[in-house]
Amino acid sequence: MRLREFFSEDAISLQLQSTTKDAVLKELVGLLKLDEKADAMLFKMLKRRETLGSTGIGQSIAIPHCRSLVVNRLRVAFGRKLEGIDFKAIDDRPVHYFFLIVAPPLEVSNQYLPVLGKIAQFAKEADVPDRLAKLNAPQEFLQLLEEKNI
Repeated sequence: MRLREFFSEDAISLQLQSTTKDAVLKELVGLLKLDEKADAMLFKMLKRRETLGSTGIGQSIAIPHCRSLVVNRLRVAFGRKLEGIDFKAIDDRPVHYFFLIVAPPLEVSNQYLPVLGKIAQFAKEADVPDRLAKLNAPQEFLQLLEEKNI
């Protein structure tokens, strides 16, 4: 299993418009191209997850995630906000890179936690934040994932 397999170009935004934590969550959910009702439910689930503790893991990275019945398989999205926003990250610094993970409550393939772990591993590599900052197109993000081979 490789991270690259889960991402598609249309679920990658290198220019998030949002300026608040809630708005970023909504914008990320929008990248999954679900219906309005599903978007609202996912947003609510992600907000609930954030009340347990921020998914901002430090080093300008957040990995908002939840399980929900509105998806029938694991879904991921990536968003970038070069200016950064206050996401209440564990290091109290602004977050620039957002990896959204959503999975159904029961998944046969059981990929939710492994994907979460792989994203954290990828994000923590020393050169990754700088390289994410320099991306010009979604395809370059996918190439970076392939190159890292995580």
